[in-house]
Amino acid sequence: MHGTVSGFSYGLVTPVAAYIMACLGGALALRCVTRSLLVERSFKVGWLALGAAALGCGIWSMHFIAMLGFRIDEADISYDMPLTLLSLGVAVAVVSLGVFIVGYGGTGPVTLGVAGLATGLGVAAMHYIGMASMTFRGDLQYQPVIVATSVAIAVVAATAALWAAVTVRGFLPSLGASLIMGVAVTGMHYTGMTGLSVHLHNQNQVAPGVPLVSALVPLLIGPVVFLLLAGVIVMFDPLLVSGEGFDKVQADRGSDEGGSLFGEPEGRRNRDFTSL
Repeated sequence: MHGTVSGFSYGLVTPVAAYIMACLGGALALRCVTRSLLVERSFKVGWLALGAAALGCGIWSMHFIAMLGFRIDEADISYDMPLTLLSLGVAVAVVSLGVFIVGYGGTGPVTLGVAGLATGLGVAAMHYIGMASMTFRGDLQYQPVIVATSVAIAVVAATAALWAAVTVRGFLPSLGASLIMGVAVTGMHYTGMTGLSVHLHNQNQVAPGVPLVSALVPLLIGPVVFLLLAGVIVMFDPLLVSGEGFDKVQADRGSDEGGSLFGEPEGRRNRDFTSL
């Protein structure tokens, strides 16, 4: 028996909220990576880690806020908590991998391609692990072509996000980039959902797990609070507010033959940051 599914049981509330979370995570990541250009290596790690965690939490929060609007008319949905937490860990870990690759390797074609591919596959893995954490008296079935399309969108979106993170300057360009990233990430999610169908089992079977609201709402509080705290850090950072030092970084970037923001010799980089 096939179940009747809906991804918009609350209308536009969940997709709009999911999009906002994706944009927030993207915007914070862009600003944190930009800020990492203005510090020495020891502090740079912290800013890159904060940006990666913000982007990972934003993507994960987007997915599960969107899933609050998902409904199977003939069955109740629960969530497997270990798999749900694993999907969060995967999101943060793979985004961190991509951010650190471009953060230290620059945006050369090979470096950016490797980072974008790894991050995109990780985002797709987060999505499908999150879907696998959903339990009900039945099975999820996917159309392979739609799955492949959603993975391709994730890879392209991740590559564009990583490129923007180390090249986009200024508040308005960063805002525009984060809005585009939000469209790409939520587009990947809802594209994957169009290829989903549900096959139901015995009516008397009870699915294990934690009920939908009891599972997702408490879990979402942590990442959302983290994003808000990261936003406070970014908003009140004096260098990001004033823009001091960005002209020097931009000039150094222009003189970098490989187009990498981080390709200068260590001594030169330290001299530049010391003078900011």
